[in-house]
Amino acid sequence: MIEAIHLTKTVTLPSGATLTLLDAVDFTINDGEAVAIVGASGSGKTTLLGLLAGLDLPTSGKIVVDRADIATWDEEARARWRQQAVGFVFQDFQLLSHLTAWENVALPLWLKGDGDAEKQAKAWLARVGLAERLSHRPETLSGGEQQRVALARAFACNPRYLFADEPTGNLDAATGETVIELLFSLQQESGATLVLVTHDPALAARCQRVLTLQRGRLVANDHPSLG
Repeated sequence: MIEAIHLTKTVTLPSGATLTLLDAVDFTINDGEAVAIVGASGSGKTTLLGLLAGLDLPTSGKIVVDRADIATWDEEARARWRQQAVGFVFQDFQLLSHLTAWENVALPLWLKGDGDAEKQAKAWLARVGLAERLSHRPETLSGGEQQRVALARAFACNPRYLFADEPTGNLDAATGETVIELLFSLQQESGATLVLVTHDPALAARCQRVLTLQRGRLVANDHPSLG
């Protein structure tokens, strides 16, 4: 379970003024739940996702994961938690250009010291329909194929938490739908908790809950399936 408790993030501008990115945000995300974060540009969506994933620290408030406040951990502890329990999917794929598809998927497994990384990486690529593209580098893959590599990489380490930032933002509608079907299928099979940022209402509606931000404040916490 993830709890945001009075989560606040501010930054100081060159002028000396304070800009509030998130303002006293409170919510709970249950284990295995799929939750969308929506709102206009500049509403604080990506800031919130980064805080929940331990990529940044709040100015005040708590981020409680399994009864531990990750905001109190140092960077080494947060990095270790991300390596062991977290998967990421980004809008721009974040694949390493000098590595092949299977090497990109194997990389987090190698970093964990998994001696079976190559076999697992190739199995995951087959699972996302890329068994014939194992040795291709990112520049030779389409956008949809690159995002499927990114999905395989995200799930390869069996994460408890998956954070996705506009996972279909760089894809056309048809390709995006294929990727989303795959994302939700893998999430449901694995039981991972999914938190995603999106501008797409249809994608948000696929989630069990939608958190709506407006100028850094949480203004709605809805269950779309319940109308």
